[in-house]
Amino acid sequence: MAFSTKIEGGIAELVMDKPPVNAFAAADWFALAEQVAALGRSEAVRVLVIRAEGRGFQCGVDVKELAADGSLIAAVNRGCYELFANLYDCPVPVIAAVHGYCLGGGIGIAGSCDLVLCSEDASFGLPELDRGALGAATHAMRMFGMQEARRMLLTGEPIGAAEALRLGGVLRVAPRSELRAAALELAQKIAAKSPRAVRLAKWSLNGIELLNPKQSYRFEQGFTFELYTTPDSQEARDAFAEKREADFGEK
Repeated sequence: MAFSTKIEGGIAELVMDKPPVNAFAAADWFALAEQVAALGRSEAVRVLVIRAEGRGFQCGVDVKELAADGSLIAAVNRGCYELFANLYDCPVPVIAAVHGYCLGGGIGIAGSCDLVLCSEDASFGLPELDRGALGAATHAMRMFGMQEARRMLLTGEPIGAAEALRLGGVLRVAPRSELRAAALELAQKIAAKSPRAVRLAKWSLNGIELLNPKQSYRFEQGFTFELYTTPDSQEARDAFAEKREADFGEK
């Protein structure tokens, strides 16, 4: 199991934990999507906190699984979409507590949440082009704005916690040892409110948001699929697996 869940005092805590780097296989994305949906339906849950164990928050899809069977890209795409959509549509507020690396699908997770806190050692990146893929620029744009999201995807260069805070992509930066406590403290403030009022507030906030990340991410996934079928994508995946520089021919 790639995650565990507990509920206490109206707060559900979903902890991602799949060593060594929290990279998820197709089945993991679907399992997480189903768990988020179930927690959102539960009357015992007033707030959901999603965090991780290990060196980082989440680093996207399991590249090794796709290298072994490229036909799984359709299932991975669908699983990512289901999870990100279920987080966005979750009837209760979702708080992401990000530490260490937050890459690719990790940004999809964090960027689908209502509130994001991060540790001082957090970094956010979109390395997809170097893996022969695309994806989660939708959620980076939601967090950091158009210019920064474009730069992140086109260069593959990440940003740190301080810059994420400056850009408004995270609500607060805390020492790593205090991150979980900070997320739970915020969750407790929300959980103390009227459950009905909070659920209606979440619904209304999604309704007035100008950019719908579910639709834009689904649009983006079409290009992900198209790129994945090209020789350049295969070369990028091979180079990554073989720990060498990719060769795309003449510049």
